[in-house]
Amino acid sequence: MPDGSVQRLAARTILSLPSPILRLMSGGSVVYRGGRTLDPRLQFMAAQAARLPSMTMLSPVEARRGAAQAAQLYGGRLEPGVRTEALAIPGPQGTIPARLYRPENQDPAAPVIVFAHFGGGVIGDLDTCEAFCGVLAKVARAPVLSVEYRLAPEHRFPAGLEDVLSAYRYAREQAATFGALAGHAAIGGDSMGANFAAVICQELRRAGEPQPDLQLLVYPCVDVASETASMTTYADAFPLSRALMDWFMGHYMGPGADPADPRLSPIREGDLSGLAPAVIVTAGFDPLVDQGEAYAKRLQAAGVPVVYRCYDSLAHGFTAFTGVVPCADVACREIAGLVREGLEGRIARAAG
Repeated sequence: MPDGSVQRLAARTILSLPSPILRLMSGGSVVYRGGRTLDPRLQFMAAQAARLPSMTMLSPVEARRGAAQAAQLYGGRLEPGVRTEALAIPGPQGTIPARLYRPENQDPAAPVIVFAHFGGGVIGDLDTCEAFCGVLAKVARAPVLSVEYRLAPEHRFPAGLEDVLSAYRYAREQAATFGALAGHAAIGGDSMGANFAAVICQELRRAGEPQPDLQLLVYPCVDVASETASMTTYADAFPLSRALMDWFMGHYMGPGADPADPRLSPIREGDLSGLAPAVIVTAGFDPLVDQGEAYAKRLQAAGVPVVYRCYDSLAHGFTAFTGVVPCADVACREIAGLVREGLEGRIARAAG
């Protein structure tokens, strides 16, 4: 059995082949749906994944193991010029593991960015988002605190959300110790992590606390009861399908949870005014693309400054594919640039 490094090299070698060859190896057709064309590398990865058992057939523990192996195969490496530090921060139920990313070009006027990884609240860990957190730290010139929140079904809703909220408050209070702007913090995440980020902005408003300097929502899950068109158009998409979403939510919510609860579905909050400026990003081949766009429009209608981008050729989870999908790497750097621009705007307004 080849070790991880050999498998990683093999995956990168195959996925570096020209696009026409990859399409031929994937069945010879171009995947075109909803007016979008899927990146050929993602098409090849989808074809390979289709030969394996669906994650919905696995236990959460098995799914976590498989996701970690995929992250090793497809993920990018830590960005040069960024150092990391392991932290244990206080949480509602003991300490929360976290990883701090500090760029060598850090701007002392930038806030710390608290980030929550994807995984449906069931899978994922600090390594899941390491490459993206490194890019975010370097390009945004800000420290990034990645949070390893509790996972379901061992710890169902709202355990993970509470961990990330505690981590945000801790980071805001300790910002100066990270070399960041004292008393400030931004919040971000992808997929379920973006759900947490969106909910936390609303929770802070309910508590009468200051809003984050920015909220970064990457292919966010903002409506767990969604029946938008994209849920049907991309129901069998890779790597997130409608069936897998149901599997995640079945483990995450638990009996008695109300999908319409704004802490699960933040788009269902009636009043979105006064929330933090937002950078919202979606992927074209994703059941969640419609709800991410809808949340951006609702925030804008409520007077919240929003920058919205959709990467049409990419799929859900692309922040974890930067090692083998060049346009995913480009997208991540563009997203980090948007965060930098957003933070600079907030800093300039505060200084004025």
